[in-house]
Amino acid sequence: MSKQTYIGHRTWAIPGCCIPAESTGDEPVNTSRDEISILNTGGSVVSITITIYYADREPAGPYRISVDAERSRSIRFNDLIDPEAILLQKEFAVLLQSDKPIVVQFNRLDTANGGRNHSTTMAFPIT
Repeated sequence: MSKQTYIGHRTWAIPGCCIPAESTGDEPVNTSRDEISILNTGGSVVSITITIYYADREPAGPYRISVDAERSRSIRFNDLIDPEAILLQKEFAVLLQSDKPIVVQFNRLDTANGGRNHSTTMAFPIT
């Protein structure tokens, strides 16, 4: 397989996050969550730092993740626990900084009321 060039940006922002506190249905597939999907089209691993911003407390992080070459990866904010768990049912914003260009999409699944409410949007690229 030929090595692709990197597309996207190194810095992305997501201002409207809030992990729903309740879920219905089978776990983990129906766990209410906010998550990001990351695309790395390049030929080597990318290293990403995530910082979480709240309205009424100091930022949390850095959370460190990676995405292998020519791969995509989905990360549930619910699973980010080191250096601290992200608070449920509390609004937050996200800043992602990568050592190489990536593409980032934001997703939310809310199953709190017995349904599967799903929304998605592209994160905001910072140039």
